Amino acid sequence: MDEALEVVDVLADSGFEGLIAWALRIAGLLAILAGLGLWLGTEMGLLVIPALLILGGLVLLVAPSVLLVLAEFA
Repeated sequence: MDEALEVVDVLADSGFEGLIAWALRIAGLLAILAGLGLWLGTEMGLLVIPALLILGGLVLLVAPSVLLVLAEFA
């Protein structure tokens, strides 16, 4: 966890924190849309891969904000 906070701190110092955060948010949104597309496009129930894509996308949407707040407090 300390390494992740150090990386976020270096990014915040360099001014690229906004760019990286938005890139992760866009990747998360695409993962959620891909998971929903796979889930709704198949006739089977909730599959493992779409569920993992949706959960991973949610993590990518929330992680940049959480890491930046933790880096500010550290």
